[in-house]
Amino acid sequence: MTAVRSTFLRTVIALDAAACGVMGAAFAFDAGWLAAPLGLEPSLMQPIGLFLLPYAGLLAWLATRPALPRAGVWALVGFNVLWAAESFALLALGWAQPTTLGLAVVVGQAVAALIVADLQYLALRKARREALA
Repeated sequence: MTAVRSTFLRTVIALDAAACGVMGAAFAFDAGWLAAPLGLEPSLMQPIGLFLLPYAGLLAWLATRPALPRAGVWALVGFNVLWAAESFALLALGWAQPTTLGLAVVVGQAVAALIVADLQYLALRKARREALA
């Protein structure tokens, strides 16, 4: 298994951990309060929040590793793309009817997940080029 040594990649993962932690805490513990302004059901937000909290912990731990397994980083890329696709599907298939603010939150975090996936992918490519040089 090859490892990736990249400060940039660890920084991207650390920032993702922070964002997931904040969103996870808000959705897990404030879903009832957020329901009206976002137009999203607490029964949707709370499980997402409860998932994001340990996921953020995993990301934070990964960000402290000096080397990351390439396959693990590819899994993060895939997960972020899947997260974005599911977020857009939530809207496109009418599974949620968010307010304008809720729409901005759902679309914003989906776009952010795609940006994180792209940055992780670029870090993987750069690390591979450096390893071949």
